[in-house]
Amino acid sequence: MKVNRSIIQLRRFEVEEKRRQIRDIEAMIEDFERMVADLQRQIDMEQQRSGITDVNHYNYPTFAKAALQRRNNLQESIEGLTKQLATARQELADAEEELAKLEVEMKNGTDSEATVRKAKSPGRQYANAVSITPIPMSARSL
Repeated sequence: MKVNRSIIQLRRFEVEEKRRQIRDIEAMIEDFERMVADLQRQIDMEQQRSGITDVNHYNYPTFAKAALQRRNNLQESIEGLTKQLATARQELADAEEELAKLEVEMKNGTDSEATVRKAKSPGRQYANAVSITPIPMSARSL
């Protein structure tokens, strides 16, 4: 049994999709880091204006407290996205390796039955996909 070109195209699509996901995650991390730095500057300015740097002081600026909480939330989001990025990079490496194997097998004109079965199985990210039901023409709005 030979590797089908459509299987290779599917794997190439999956690799490109994973690369896009990585770019999106990296962009989100950069945006969040920029927001954290901006909030930190605002917090510093507010503390300097009020002369109070102790967060537990009864007269600590409310704006600085809110900005501090938002900054902390963004930092937690950055940590979560960093973990998600590491996972996405590993999945990309796995997908690229699988694609390379399929391309070599196609070039050689040989492959194993297990490889073809594995190649035809949907990727992990598609395993839990929601089925899409068509909308009747009468229900569509123009």
